Amino acid sequence: TAAGAEAEPPGPGAIDLGAQSGRWAAFQERHRLSCEEAARLLLDAYEYRGLVKHTGGCHCGAIRFEVWASADLHVFNCNCSICTKKQNRHFIVPASRFKLLKGADNLTTYTFNTHRAQHTFCKTCGVQSFYTPRSNPDGYGIAPHCLDDGTVQTIITEDINGKEWEKAVKEHKTIRDMSKP
Repeated sequence: TAAGAEAEPPGPGAIDLGAQSGRWAAFQERHRLSCEEAARLLLDAYEYRGLVKHTGGCHCGAIRFEVWASADLHVFNCNCSICTKKQNRHFIVPASRFKLLKGADNLTTYTFNTHRAQHTFCKTCGVQSFYTPRSNPDGYGIAPHCLDDGTVQTIITEDINGKEWEKAVKEHKTIRDMSKP
């Protein structure tokens, strides 16, 4: 700028990184990332501090997702009629920590009784890798056995008496809060 003239602010969407601009450019170049991809990594790391990004999907690969959760999973083993038949063990996350990467058109849904739980599964291979639980309709129940290897450290399993669902959920101290960010 000319002496005495004020510098114009960056244009819409531009951010002045000051002394960090060199580090930012080197990071992008080293990892071959666009500015948006690098920003997404930074935001994910900040927003989900203490969590890891798990990826997973169905057997045939038509369904793929990512989910941010602890490396130490708290998994529910429910004995309701459908969970027993499907051996549906799952951990619960808020919807904001789940992203379907591919396969929305290959999902189908089964409901019964109250129709609040949305049991989604792959139309091709039949695997349910996630679903919307009745206890947390604003979250997802994720099948830990459908996660890719390498991000889970431990699994603690808790039995839930789904045969007496209303009573079990009412008495459980935290299940309804698990889908809150």
